[in-house]
Amino acid sequence: MMLAMRRLLLPALITAITAGAPLASGQSPWPLTIQPLNSPAGADTAQPQLSVSSRGVLLSWIERNGPEATLKFSERAGEAWSEPRSVASGKDWFVNWADVPSVVRLDDGTLAAHWLQKSGPDTYAYDVRLSYSSDDGRTWAPSFTPHHDGTRTEHGFVTLFQAPGAGLGVVWLDGRNMKTGEHAAGDGHGSGDMTLRFATFGRDWKQTADVELDARVCECCPTTVAMTSDGPIVAYRDRSPEEVRDIFITRLENGTWTAPKPVHADGWRVPACPVNGPALSARGRQVAVAWFNARDDQPKSFAALSTDAGRTFGAPVRLDDEASLGRVDVELLPDGSAVAAYMEYADRRAQFRVRRITADGAKSAPITISGMAGNRSSGYPRMVMNGDEVVFAWTEREGQRSQVRTATATLR
Repeated sequence: MMLAMRRLLLPALITAITAGAPLASGQSPWPLTIQPLNSPAGADTAQPQLSVSSRGVLLSWIERNGPEATLKFSERAGEAWSEPRSVASGKDWFVNWADVPSVVRLDDGTLAAHWLQKSGPDTYAYDVRLSYSSDDGRTWAPSFTPHHDGTRTEHGFVTLFQAPGAGLGVVWLDGRNMKTGEHAAGDGHGSGDMTLRFATFGRDWKQTADVELDARVCECCPTTVAMTSDGPIVAYRDRSPEEVRDIFITRLENGTWTAPKPVHADGWRVPACPVNGPALSARGRQVAVAWFNARDDQPKSFAALSTDAGRTFGAPVRLDDEASLGRVDVELLPDGSAVAAYMEYADRRAQFRVRRITADGAKSAPITISGMAGNRSSGYPRMVMNGDEVVFAWTEREGQRSQVRTATATLR
C-alpha cells in the first residue's frame, strides 16, 4: 500500500539473485514433522492472522464475495477448528495483502477485533475500526476507532494485545500528519510523516490512553507487540531523515514509553517502504525478534535474542540460506531458543520455512512448510506456539483464487 505499493523494491532485488547456494556447514537437523491441518477457511479467503489465549489458538481471515469482505474466525482447542463465525462485513473496507485485520481473545474471555474501513473517496483514506464480543462472537458491539483526529488519511497496520492491568491495547500506524487527495504527492502517497501510536481501553471499553510513540516511521510495515514480565515491547520499522529504515523498539517502563532505539544498526537506506515488518515473541524477560533488510541489494532475514526484556539484543543470526522475501515470524521456545519463520527465495521459487536458533547463534537446518507465490498474493504466512504445538497458517494461490491453509507440528 502507500508509496511502496507502487515502488516495491523486492522484485528488482530478487531478479539479481543466482541459485544453487548450498546449506551452510554445521547446521544440525531439527526433528520437526509438519502435519497438514484441515483449514476452517473456504474458497476466496486470504489475510490469515493467528493468536493464542487460554482457550487455544485463534485463526482469523478475510473472505471475499464480489465487492464484499467479511472478517471471520475459528478457534482450535482440540484436534479440529471450530465452526467459523463472522465478525463484520463491508463493501467499503480497505483490504490489502499486508495490512491485515485480526481477532484476539483477552484474558477475561472477551473477543476483540479490528478491520480497516474507508473514510473518504481517496484510495488511502481509511480508519481502524474496533469491536468486541462478550458471547464468543455470536454478537458484536457497534464499531469504534482508537484515533480521533478526524483526518481522511491512512490509519492501519494494527496490533491488538492484552494490555497489562487494563483491557485492550492497540498499536497502529497513523497518517494524521500526512496529506492525501489533491494535495498529495504526485504518486498518490501523502506528504508528511507517518506516526506510530498506542491506545488502551478499559474493561468497560472506555478509552484510557492515546499516545504518540514515534513521530516518523516507515509508512507501511506491519507493527508487532510482545508482553515481557517487565511490560509490553513494540517493534516497528523506523524512518530517519536520511531514509534509513531499520527496526526499532520501544518498551513501556514504569508507565512511560522508552525512547525508541534500533534492534541492530543495519543502516539500510532505502527511498521507499519495503512493506516488511518485524515479529516479536516474549517469555518472562526473554525476547526474540525477527526482521528483514536488503542493504546493498542483498535481501536477507534475521533473528536476535534478548535476556533483559528487550533492552539489549545479541548478534543477529541470518535465517535464509540464499535470499529472502522476509515476511517473518518468531516464537520463543521453553528452553530459551526460538523458532523463526521466513520466506526463502531460491531457484526462482518462494518457500515458507522455519528453523530453530539458539542463544549462542547456532541454527538448525531449515524446514519447509509450503511453497508460496513469490509476490504479494501470498501475503504474510503466520505462526504461533500453544504448549508444545506450533500452528502455521498461510495463503495458497491457485490462478485467481486463494485459500487460507493451516498445518501443525509438535515439539519433541
